[in-house]
Amino acid sequence: MTKNIGDTDRNIRFAAGGAIVLFGLFTQSWLGLIGLVLIGTAYLRSCPAYTLIGMDTNKK
Repeated sequence: MTKNIGDTDRNIRFAAGGAIVLFGLFTQSWLGLIGLVLIGTAYLRSCPAYTLIGMDTNKK
C-alpha cells in the first residue's frame, strides 16, 4: 500500500473520525461506521480514493 496521507490530513481524519464515531454512538446510528473508515485510513496512512484520483498529501 502506498502511503498517500500527510501529517495534517492524518490529524484531521483522526479528529473528524473520532467526532463522527461519538456522534454515531450518542444517536445510535450507523453513521459511526464512516468515522471508523476515516480512523482506519488515518492509521494506515493510505486512502484508496486518493489512489484512484492520483492525489497525494504526503510530503516526500
